[in-house]
Amino acid sequence: MIRAAGPDDVAAIVAIEQACFGATAWSEGLVRDEVASERHVVLVCGADAYGAVSVAGEDSDLDRIAVLPAARGRGLARQLLEALIDRARDLGAGRMLLEVAADNDAAIGLYESFGFDTISTRRGYYAGGVDALVMELAISEWR
Repeated sequence: MIRAAGPDDVAAIVAIEQACFGATAWSEGLVRDEVASERHVVLVCGADAYGAVSVAGEDSDLDRIAVLPAARGRGLARQLLEALIDRARDLGAGRMLLEVAADNDAAIGLYESFGFDTISTRRGYYAGGVDALVMELAISEWR
């Protein structure tokens, strides 16, 4: 079940961050700030997955979707992305932007299945020189 994150979820989100992102994981302080912020939406799916989006007027940015390795393949990322798009649209956003590592085929496939299009590439953006794809979805027209 997907629900809004609260202060009691910070430790679980930090654990997901560590398991999924290692050295580039968000700190506890950053997670706590995201959960408390009025312009961010953080959703959790039990202790297995979470997602975060920031909304500023017409634009929203998908900040994170993270699923514990043991919980992958159950559609949690898809459920979170759908819920985050709905929440961003409810808050007035007309489009969603995201950055994804160009070698993350699973994530790119997920985003493309929702209708995200690649609008630019940031060369060498991630560690090891991996490019970032910048993707966009017109959420005002989604579904």
